[in-house]
Amino acid sequence: MSAEPRASALGQPIAGPSALAGDLRRFLLLTRTIAVMEFKLRFFGSLLGYVWQLMRPLMLFAVLYVVFTQFVEISQDELFPVALLLGIVLFTFFAEATSGAVTSVLDRENLVRKIHFPRLVIPLAVVLTAAFNLVLNLAVVVIFGLASGVRVRLSWLELPLLLLALVVFCVGIATLLSALYVRFRDLRPIWDVTLQVVFYGSLILVPFEAVSDDHPTLARILLINPLAAILQEARHAVVDPAVPGAAAAIGGAERLLAPALIVAGTFALGLWVFNREAPRIAEDL
Repeated sequence: MSAEPRASALGQPIAGPSALAGDLRRFLLLTRTIAVMEFKLRFFGSLLGYVWQLMRPLMLFAVLYVVFTQFVEISQDELFPVALLLGIVLFTFFAEATSGAVTSVLDRENLVRKIHFPRLVIPLAVVLTAAFNLVLNLAVVVIFGLASGVRVRLSWLELPLLLLALVVFCVGIATLLSALYVRFRDLRPIWDVTLQVVFYGSLILVPFEAVSDDHPTLARILLINPLAAILQEARHAVVDPAVPGAAAAIGGAERLLAPALIVAGTFALGLWVFNREAPRIAEDL
């Protein structure tokens, strides 16, 4: 008896676990459902609820604002506090999306072992949950900015594109870290330290102008970091048009190809690694 009739008699082969399986509609529905559930459960039983999500970046901003306006004067720009708050909010999203994704697969071990579903849903749901928080925090930035004298301009239309680039960057890192953590459990403390380095190297506390005055080459090198480039352009487009945009700061639009390639490369690498590891994630947990 040939192999083909035997296969047809037994029915279609059952596909094993993978990163992306089934139709796109189901994939998106699962991602949204998990993200919404995590967003609601995070503040379940809390008296202040979602207010805590707004308080975290605001408390950090308050401390840094007092330090860098009353004790250490870094910038004389009147709109620097708005830029500082915007930078903290965007970095908070980056940190929350990536650090939360590190252990996301392991945290859902029972789900991974027992249910057949596209594994890529797990890190993407973490990024989407962080995006919900980002929207709330950006509303506070807008209110604070308008109260501080920031004017609404057409350049604000750049913000959705900058946020899209940031989300793509976060998805690449999130998928990469979540897949590698299954095998390498030392990754979490390493990434915690890395986030601290990224925070201080992303021109959030010290503006680009302060660094470029004494170290112009170093300032341009720092803008190779996609997060720093996004923050610099967001500051120019949303807060203060007098501040140089990312292209002008780095020395030409063609040099922005470096951070753009890092974003695209990280996204592709993360998806490739996660797709390769997905079939055996349950066995490695």
